[in-house]
Amino acid sequence: MACCVGGAPRRRYPPHIDMNTNLTSQAGRESVTGTSSKPTAKVSNIKLSLDVHADKFKVARQVGDLPQQPVQTFPAKEFVGFAVKQLELAQKVHCCYEAGPTGFWLHRQLVEAGIDNIVVVPEVLDTLGRKVNNDRNDARRLGHKHSRYVAGEKDALAIVQVPTLPQEQRRALVRQRGQFGKVLRSLAAMGRGICLLHGYRLRGVWWRPAAWEQLQLPEWLIQHLDRFRPTMAEAEKQIRQLTKQLRAQAPAVLPKGLGALTYEMLEAEVFDWNRFHNRKQPGSFVGLCGGVSATGQNHADLSITKHGHARLRAILVELAWRWVRYQPQCPAVQRWKPVLLNPRSHARRRKQAIVALARQLFVDLWRWRTGRLTPEQLGWKMDSKKD
Repeated sequence: MACCVGGAPRRRYPPHIDMNTNLTSQAGRESVTGTSSKPTAKVSNIKLSLDVHADKFKVARQVGDLPQQPVQTFPAKEFVGFAVKQLELAQKVHCCYEAGPTGFWLHRQLVEAGIDNIVVVPEVLDTLGRKVNNDRNDARRLGHKHSRYVAGEKDALAIVQVPTLPQEQRRALVRQRGQFGKVLRSLAAMGRGICLLHGYRLRGVWWRPAAWEQLQLPEWLIQHLDRFRPTMAEAEKQIRQLTKQLRAQAPAVLPKGLGALTYEMLEAEVFDWNRFHNRKQPGSFVGLCGGVSATGQNHADLSITKHGHARLRAILVELAWRWVRYQPQCPAVQRWKPVLLNPRSHARRRKQAIVALARQLFVDLWRWRTGRLTPEQLGWKMDSKKD
């Protein structure tokens, strides 16, 4: 007879599987005491859902269809060994964690060890808005979604395509160049800000020798700005070196308007053009598709979702304006030229048109890079010069 507290029956939990054995509690005691020598059957699967940080992981573990076990904490260096040990307990081990600053090294180690790991898109896991958010709850809630995904509900999680190590190294060059540019712009803005605060306005590349010699500022401001210049000069040097290296990797013949540097930036961020299987997926990948709000008989078209690759989106919008200039004969530009080149067009309408052109351009680039259409079929002019 179950013991009652306050009239409520005590909850009976299902048999718990120990973290270090593949047996239920009774069988586990037999294996520890040596009373049973029969090998026990492995469970069908074990699911590990992680909240990953630099020094430690929070791990939610679920054995088969049993309820999720309490969240455990593992040092980052010890988790892979623990995950490998689960292969002795289950026929298959599933693992997942959210993409983030820790990168993909963990994914590669788990896959190499024979574990079925996936990296998922980060999301707000407190779907009920309880405002009780911590690493333990994140791991537990991710585990619930992971269980549904393994059971066949593929919409439960959005999967991130993991780049190969060479692809990630190629992307690192492109992003490092952007980081140096960000440092340069930041220091330039700091210099302009301190001068404007005291009634002086700096213009252009004030840190370069030609402009620096013409500055007419108080001595203390000159000394203040001069502290920025070595860092800015080194940033410019690194940008030039990385630009030269990236341009050297690009093909000799490219569509007119698509420079070698822009081509490398696109290739580094996309990874693999074959990841897209139809023309709708490229537009969705960069967040250039229009949103929709529909319920019952009401339907409204919204602005673009911006739910996608922000870096690629910025590159494509800039490239679309170049396409208007260098590829005016192609059908995609012909469709939107009356809006883009009409001085009477409203700025909002031109913005809509350039976004639509950028979306179509990305689809056409996908068709070209996967061999579905040739540049001639797309109406492009090719150019052998690199910008």
